[in-house]
This record gives sequence, structure tokens and C-alpha cells, in this order.
Amino acid sequence: MLFPTPAYAVLLLAVLLASWLLSSRPRAWRVMLLLAGAVFYGWFSPRLVLLLAVSAVANWAVAHGIARGHRRLLPLGVAANLAVLAWFKYYGFFVTSVADALTGLGIGLHPPLLEVVLPLGISFLTFQAISYLVEVRREITPPSSLLDVGVWLSFFPTVTAGPITRPSELLPQLPDGTRVRVPVGEGTWLLARGLAKKVVLASWLLTEVTDPVFGAPAVHSGPELLLGVYAYAALIYLDFSGYTDLARGSALLLGIRLPENFRAPYAATSVHDFWDRWHMTLSRWLRDFLFTPLAKRSRAHWWRSVAVPVLVMLLAGLWHGAAWTFVAFGAVHGVALAWERLRREHRRAAGRPRRDTVASRAVGRLVTFHVVCLGWVLFASESLQQAWVLLRGLGSGWGVSLDVPALLAPLLLAVLVAQLLPERATAWSRAAYRRSGPLLQGAALGVALLLLDALGPEGVAPFLYYRF
Repeated sequence: MLFPTPAYAVLLLAVLLASWLLSSRPRAWRVMLLLAGAVFYGWFSPRLVLLLAVSAVANWAVAHGIARGHRRLLPLGVAANLAVLAWFKYYGFFVTSVADALTGLGIGLHPPLLEVVLPLGISFLTFQAISYLVEVRREITPPSSLLDVGVWLSFFPTVTAGPITRPSELLPQLPDGTRVRVPVGEGTWLLARGLAKKVVLASWLLTEVTDPVFGAPAVHSGPELLLGVYAYAALIYLDFSGYTDLARGSALLLGIRLPENFRAPYAATSVHDFWDRWHMTLSRWLRDFLFTPLAKRSRAHWWRSVAVPVLVMLLAGLWHGAAWTFVAFGAVHGVALAWERLRREHRRAAGRPRRDTVASRAVGRLVTFHVVCLGWVLFASESLQQAWVLLRGLGSGWGVSLDVPALLAPLLLAVLVAQLLPERATAWSRAAYRRSGPLLQGAALGVALLLLDALGPEGVAPFLYYRF
């Protein structure tokens, strides 16, 4: 089930009504939400519900075993979760990569290639399950009931594309029988903003710019390709942050506050700063469960400063998708993070710390944005060859006239300028909406929905992160 569809609107309204009726009965409320998650996730394929059920039962059992002192169950539980992810997501990639490598060596090998259907959100589900086992092992969160684990893993706003929630973030927010104040104004504001980002802006960029450019890069001039790359940077931000707004808004109407996932990522002054602002729940997961444990395993300078950042980002790239383009995407960010770390350490050792000036921030933002755009070229391309054609084409055709939609430049400028605005510049409008009362909020939301329906295209494409 997609967020911006009539089916989801019906489901959300039904869940909100049931949540209000069952707010004083916490167990019934949980069962209702579990069923809602099963309907939402099973809408794509009823068999997917079985995957959720098996994951919830298995991780619940392993967590209770860890809590009883069987700490060796942690690596087994983590390995089991990763094995499920590897089977569904990386089996075909691994088999074809090995076969191609052997063919290049003159060894003909034709292993059986099974048709494995990739479940939606399997990467997000795996990372959440692992975080539960690790947090129980670290005694950050106690082992929960099977019902609570099932509700958390199948929570319909997050089950397909995050934000990646930790059990210590979401489970304490489940109702205990007392009525909680629901921030309706903030929730509906997020829903309206998410719909505008996805239904209008991201959909227009996808159909009018990025699909034509990335689908046939050889027929476009250098300036057109460059604008296409910039358009994809805007597209993936609007698409994914729009999804996050819809997820957070839906959860808020149930009284649950999800973690923030984006904070003006294109205002970042370094690649490290970018990952502190982009897909923040993934960045924190990688830091807490991969980077920090790996860095502590050795005091060698090259390991902590170079090898670990590159390795973690290679794994992050592979987490996004089973293709060499995603590995290359991770490599770009890993090398950039390692370079920044080495440069920072060198300046500190030489007694020349970086000066924080307007000029240095401007240069840092410009360089960082283009490093990120290089990664987006690899991220969006179907193959390394296609990415190379696009990158090579950036240097050609600069004397020809541009064939791009007239609205593209103003839209790109608006997206980038919005990243640089201080929080207080937009806080007043949100605050005014929240204070306006139910009648005015409902009227404003109704007008917004009418405008979105008028401006949006026919049909809505799936969110880009659904394939991860």
C-alpha cells in the first residue's frame, strides 16, 4: 500500500478512529495496530505478513534468551537476520557476480539462478531487528512481550522505508491505558508537507527531468545532464523526506513521535556533516552498531581513520541495493569521509584548525554538494556503464541551447535556498497553523488537498526507497 493513495487514507482514518476508541485498553490497541500493520504490509503480497511474523517471533525469542544470560545468542541472532537479508536481496547479485568473474578468467560456469522476490522494506526490517537484540544485550531496553515486538516491527508508518526506529525510542511510547494528548496540528502539517513534496514536486521532477536524463544520457548535452543531476539531488530529497513527513505525521496522530530523519542535508559543509543531516536514523545506526565497534577493535591509525570509514560506507552502499553502482556510491562517500578525517587530523597536528568563516562555509557547502551529486549519479544509474556515459557527457555540448522545462531552475533554486534558511524562518508558519484551531486547520488542510489533487499527476509513483 502506498502512502498518497485513497486506500491508505481509508486505512489511516480507520486506525485513528479505532485508536481513539481503544485508547483506554492498551492490549486491544496493540492488537488493532498489529492488524493494521499486517493489512498495510500484506497489501503488496499476503505472504509478506509471514516474514514479519517469523522475524518478530524469532527475534523476541532470541532477545529473551540473551536477557537470561545466553549472550552467545547475540551473534547467532544477528547472523540469522543478515542471512535472511542476504538470501532475499543479495543471492542473485552474488551468483551473477561470481559467474561473471569466472567467465572473465575463462572458466565457464552457469549456476542455477533462482527467482527470489525482494520483500519491501527488508533492509529496514533487518536493521531494526538487529538493534533490538543489541539493545537487549547492552541492557538499554528490557526484553519486551511478543505483542509489543510485533507492533514495533510491523508499525505501518515505518515498515517499508523507515525511519529506522530503535526499541528504546518507540516501545516506551505505546499506550499504558491513560489518554495522551495527540498533536493533531503538527501531525496534519507533516502530512500536508509530505504530500506536497511527493505528489507534486518529486513526481514532476521524476517524469519531466530525471527519467529522461538518466534513461538516455547519451542524447543530452553537458548542461542538460548537469541540471538532470541537480534535479535528481532535489528529487531524492523531496521523495524520501516526503515519505518521512508522511510517516511521522501518521505516527503523531496515533500519539507516537518518530525520530527526525532529515535536517537540511544540502546545507552541509562536509560529507561528515551531510551524513549527520541525511537519513539520520541510518547514520546513527551505522555509527553505533558498525563504526564505533569496528574502530575500537584496533588502535592503528590507518584502521580508524581510513579503513573503517571506507568499509562502513561500502556496506552502507550495499545495504541500499544489490548492484555495483551502490557499492561505488558507498566508495565515494567512504573515501570522502576518510579524506576529511585525515585532513582534519593533519591540520590539528600542525596547529592549524579549520577557521569557521562565511567563505569557508560557502566553499565547504559547494564542494560537499558536488561530492554528494557524484554519489547520486552512481545511486540513480542502472549500471556503472550508464553512470560513466553520463559523467563523460558532462564535458560536452556546452555551446548548444538547453532543452529543459522552464520551471526546473526556479524549483531547484527554491529547494537549495530552503536548505539554508534558519529554523526560525519557517517555524512561525507551523506555529500559527498549530494555534489556529480544528476548524481553520481542517479548512486549510482541505484546501491543500484540493491543490495537491489539481497540481499532482495522474497516479503516484512508488517512493524511491521502497526498493531498499
